[in-house]
Amino acid sequence: MTSALPNSAEVVVVGAGPAGSAAAAWLARAGVEVLLTDAAVFPRDKTCGDGLTPRAVAELIALGLEDWLRARPVNQGLRAHGFGQVLELSWPGGSLPAWGSAVPRTELDDHLRTTAIKAGAHAVDGVRAIGVQHDGAGVSRVVFRDGRAPDSDVVEVGCRWLVVADGVRSPLGKVLGRTWHRDTVYGVAGRCYVTSARADDRWISSHLELRDPDGAALPGYGWVFPLGNDTVNLGAGMLATAKRPATVAIKPLMRHYAAACREEFGLGEELRAQASALLPMGGAVSGVAGANWALIGDAAACVNPLNGEGIDYGLETGRLVAGLIADHADLETVWPATLREHYGEAFSVARRLAGVATMPRLVSSLGPAGMRSNRLMTLALRWMGNLVDAEDRDRTARLWRWAGRRSLALDHRPPFT
Repeated sequence: MTSALPNSAEVVVVGAGPAGSAAAAWLARAGVEVLLTDAAVFPRDKTCGDGLTPRAVAELIALGLEDWLRARPVNQGLRAHGFGQVLELSWPGGSLPAWGSAVPRTELDDHLRTTAIKAGAHAVDGVRAIGVQHDGAGVSRVVFRDGRAPDSDVVEVGCRWLVVADGVRSPLGKVLGRTWHRDTVYGVAGRCYVTSARADDRWISSHLELRDPDGAALPGYGWVFPLGNDTVNLGAGMLATAKRPATVAIKPLMRHYAAACREEFGLGEELRAQASALLPMGGAVSGVAGANWALIGDAAACVNPLNGEGIDYGLETGRLVAGLIADHADLETVWPATLREHYGEAFSVARRLAGVATMPRLVSSLGPAGMRSNRLMTLALRWMGNLVDAEDRDRTARLWRWAGRRSLALDHRPPFT
C-alpha cells in the first residue's frame, strides 16, 4: 500500500477521522495540494458513542452535508434519566441548529473521507506514519510504513505542512513532543451496538446516575443513542483524574448498564462490537504545534470533559487549521493561541466541573435537586454540550463565558499548555 504514496505533497494529513478529513476537505477546496493518510483501511470502525450534537451538525452543514445527514436519524434533544426523574430537554437552538443526529463512525468517517477526496484530496489508507524528518525548525518529510506489515520498508513523503489527526493516543504526536497531562479530568468509555425496540426514538438518552453491580454510585454516565435500523449505540463512560483514577473495568460496567436498561429500551441480548477507549479531555496536552505542523481533534485533547463529545471539535479544528495553513501562518505560536481562543474558557470550566463529578457522593447529594428543575437542566444541557457559540449574547452564554474566564485565571496549567 505504501507504493501508492506520492513523493511529496504541499500538506500531509495523518489520520482520516472527522478532524483529518475535514482539514483535507477545506484545504482541497482552497486549492491546496493535500495527501490524506490513515493507518487503517476504510471503511473502518472507531470506538465512539456516534452522537452528533448541534455543534457537530453545524460543521457538517458547512461542509455541504445537511441533506446526507437528514437522511440519517434526527433527534430533537436529550432525555436525561437519573435520581428518580426523567426529563426531555430539547436542543437549545440559538446560533446553532436545533437538531442532532447519530451515525456509526464506520459510515460517518468513510463519508467524510469521500467528501475530502471529492474536493480534490489524494487519499491513501493502510499506511502508518511512524516518524518525521526535520529541516531547520519545521518538518520536511513524513516517514510511513505499511499499516499491516510492521517490518515493511519505509517510504518518506516530503511536505510543506503537516496536520496530525491520529486520535487520542496520537503516536505521531508523541514523536513530535506531545505530552498528555493527567492531573486534570480524563475519560474511560466503552460502547457496543445492540438491537432495540426504540431504535427510531427522536431523543438520545443519557443516564446521569451510574451505579455498579453493588449499587454504589460511580463518577460517570451511560447513554443510549438511536441509530435506526433496529439498532442503538449503548455505552458507559467514567471520569477520572490522576488523584482519583477509574477503579471499575469499563466493559463489565457497560454490560451491567445494558442489563439495567434492557426492559426500558427493549434491548436484545447480544452486545456487538464491544470496544473501549481512554480519552484525554479539555486540552490537557502540551506540544500541539511546531513551525509548520499542528495537532488537531482528539490528538490535541479536543474532547468535551462534561459529555465526552469530540466529533464536533474534530470538525472545527480541521476547518480552523486549514484556514491558517491557507494563510501561511506560523503554526507554532498561532495554533495554540487559536485553540485557547476558541476552547480555553469552555474547557477550563468544564474540566473543573467534571472534576467535581469524579466525587460520586457529592453528585448523589446535588443530583436530585438538579433533576427536579427542567429549567436548570436545560441550562446544564447547553453548558455540558458547550452549545454556546461565539455569536451568542444571551444571559446563559455570558454567564458561561464569565465562568470560563474566572476558571482560566485559577488554572495552574491552562488548556493546551
